[in-house]
Amino acid sequence: MGLRQQQGFKPFDKTRPLAQAIMKGWKKHSPADSLVLSTELELMGRLPVNERSSPYNGAKGYLVFLQESLDRKLPGLVEKSSEPQPKDWDAHLETAVESGVIVDTGLSVVLTGEHSEKEILSVFRTSETESQGYTLIEIDATAFKEGGVLMIDVWVGESEVSGSFDLFAADTTELVPDNALVSVRDIPTNQREVIKYPFDRGGVFKLGAIGNASKKGKINGFLAKISVEPTAAK
Repeated sequence: MGLRQQQGFKPFDKTRPLAQAIMKGWKKHSPADSLVLSTELELMGRLPVNERSSPYNGAKGYLVFLQESLDRKLPGLVEKSSEPQPKDWDAHLETAVESGVIVDTGLSVVLTGEHSEKEILSVFRTSETESQGYTLIEIDATAFKEGGVLMIDVWVGESEVSGSFDLFAADTTELVPDNALVSVRDIPTNQREVIKYPFDRGGVFKLGAIGNASKKGKINGFLAKISVEPTAAK
């Protein structure tokens, strides 16, 4: 700031209403914050760059953050419990669907010993054709060289279509239920199921999510908590 003043720049006026609103919103020690302010300079939402975790990670998650701010849910400004509850997840899923988020083809997680659990918030839809129209999540578990158990805890949102989830090996080319390593079919709306798959050595998997084929053109959200329980070292 001293150098800027030497070069002729005016000092920043911290008394202006916009500056006051920004200073009220920023988080201590955060290198950057996304703030949503109303036209009356009311603080409506805050998203520190270092806290871009589920359900706000990625471009789609940022859209959820903006929508929740406009809905006056005060994201980032209200203390939350350390463990999200199903109803909280349902609210995020419903927001994602209502915001027009559609199938994301770039979803992936990398699991390691230090970071053995990740969450994905996305949507699935029913296929418009006879071929499968999965939302795909790539799961990289190559770090678990001694194997383990892949755990996928899935919550399906409140829209009217149920969801099915199929786990495939990375080299599977024809993604149909008959080729799945393990499947959970037709999870009802607002319900939870757990997919478990033991594996002998680390590798890459693909999780496919799709809606009930009897309801064409429908969309629903889901939250998948993906983790690995490693095999105990010998």
